[in-house]
Amino acid sequence: MNQERLNKLFAFLEEEPNDPFLIYAIANEYLESKPTEAKKYYDRLLFEHENYTGTYYHAAQLYLDLGDKEKAESIYKKGLLICQKENDRHALAELQRAYNEFLYEDEEEDEW
Repeated sequence: MNQERLNKLFAFLEEEPNDPFLIYAIANEYLESKPTEAKKYYDRLLFEHENYTGTYYHAAQLYLDLGDKEKAESIYKKGLLICQKENDRHALAELQRAYNEFLYEDEEEDEW
């Protein structure tokens, strides 16, 4: 986490409090070192800016890392629908690959 960059992002967010990119950038800054803080910002994006397609991949992965498979799966599924609705093919392909991997890993765990 780069505190200087984070401070700049918060300053920009004060000027543009509804800018989804800034919220997304803050979530990504927190992702490695403070995942629970990142979760707050991803949750905000999912609630306030549900059409911001870039959120779904990272938010689902974070929930997986935090051990909440059900929430991760629901985020994947909703994200796939939003990406289709927004015609964001790149995000759709990325999210579909991640979701398929999630399903495959979940299936492998069930076999044990």
